[in-house]
Amino acid sequence: MAKQKTLKNSFSVIGVGLHTGSKVKMTVYPAEANHGFKFKRIDIEGTPIVDADCDLVVDTSRGTTLEKNGVRIYTTEHILAALVGFEIDNALIELDAAEIPIMDGSSYPFVQFIQETGTVEQEADKEYFTITNNLTYEDLERKTEMLAVPQDEFRLTVMVDYNSPLLGTQHAHMYKIGEFIPEISKCRTFVFLRELEFLAKNGLIKGGDIDNAIVLVDKVLPQEKLDEIADLLGKPHIKIEEAGILNNVTLHFQNEPARHKLLDIVGDLALVGKPIKGHILAARPGHKGNVDFAKIIKQEIKNQQKNQLVHFDLTQEPIYTITDIEKLLPHRYPFLLVDKVIEMNENSIVGIKNITLNEPQFTGHFPGNPVMPGVLQIEAMAQVGGIFALGTVPDPENYLTYFMKIDRVKFKKKVIPGDTLVFKLELLTPIRRGIIHMDGKGYVNGQLVVEAELMAQIIKEKKEEVKEATVH
Repeated sequence: MAKQKTLKNSFSVIGVGLHTGSKVKMTVYPAEANHGFKFKRIDIEGTPIVDADCDLVVDTSRGTTLEKNGVRIYTTEHILAALVGFEIDNALIELDAAEIPIMDGSSYPFVQFIQETGTVEQEADKEYFTITNNLTYEDLERKTEMLAVPQDEFRLTVMVDYNSPLLGTQHAHMYKIGEFIPEISKCRTFVFLRELEFLAKNGLIKGGDIDNAIVLVDKVLPQEKLDEIADLLGKPHIKIEEAGILNNVTLHFQNEPARHKLLDIVGDLALVGKPIKGHILAARPGHKGNVDFAKIIKQEIKNQQKNQLVHFDLTQEPIYTITDIEKLLPHRYPFLLVDKVIEMNENSIVGIKNITLNEPQFTGHFPGNPVMPGVLQIEAMAQVGGIFALGTVPDPENYLTYFMKIDRVKFKKKVIPGDTLVFKLELLTPIRRGIIHMDGKGYVNGQLVVEAELMAQIIKEKKEEVKEATVH
């Protein structure tokens, strides 16, 4: 199993935002396992964090913009592509302005910093999304088509056609992620000269320059129009007498525009939140299509997770038997709702409740069609969490566990007599001042039937002195 990766050390770059025109310092830090990619705005009070998540995309006008609680991050695709190119899973990207520096319009400046800094494997396994069914997307207005098909590694094939005699139809491919750095990362963003007026009048490319984009001249414009565009951009007037590439910039590859579109897809699909195993084919792609397709993939991940069976070894020797549990919890029949604990470590616990018809709640709860009450499912889950909490102190007999909060409760399926209800609870935050915050899930036959977030506090009290208290 491949392991997650992060940076060995941090690195910083200073540049200008392509669209905002603002000077920005960006520092990329290593991050712990399962952190993913996150952006942090240190120029805003409270230093808010914005996740690299396709559901947070609010604009795809010539770049991908994220927003959370009014905080924006512009032009995220090139730095994310560089991180993905090194198969990095976890990084914190800190900014003192709203936009990622454009540098030369490619991912290569970031690639150079990562190469110098190095990467390190982490203990956690890498979690891939493996495409098992064909996924399709079409935008008739933009003539964008995207298709994902099963493949045992991340592969991309791109076709671009801008109805321009200068570019014609171009293709690019990446057969494996290892090709990104030598074949794709140097490819720069590009723009047609005829597009500059529209972009400038719409408040974009304020930081645009021939040093950070390839300007394609497929149509020679009148000199007065060239002067108007130069004035809009705050640039000196120039003469253009023939089609071609402005200032005779040398392309890294004949199909550099198509390769840059592939680069953008790599960066935008990082917003799925998992590395992908599959072959993505894209015709006339753009940021909107990339993000829309990322959302389709993310929904497919959710669908797979929903239908995925979770397996527990119910035959293993219990860590706590019912007799052990009675020594930890103050509950007794009929309110002791945990029969045994089969797994426990520093971050999680697995406990079991066997549902039987002779339990008193079934006498009055839907007689003839007995169903375990949802509140008792949550109580049983909480008791498993209570065992975990009391396991963190040296003298658990002197502590009680009290509920503080229950959030995000969902009941997915009926629980009935004969079922074995398996609860798995995991810490969401480190334990502080006796406060336990856990994510709980309950399964029957491997299928999720109940879930909730629970918060409780363990308080030192002699249990014999509080026999009448309602405790959980």
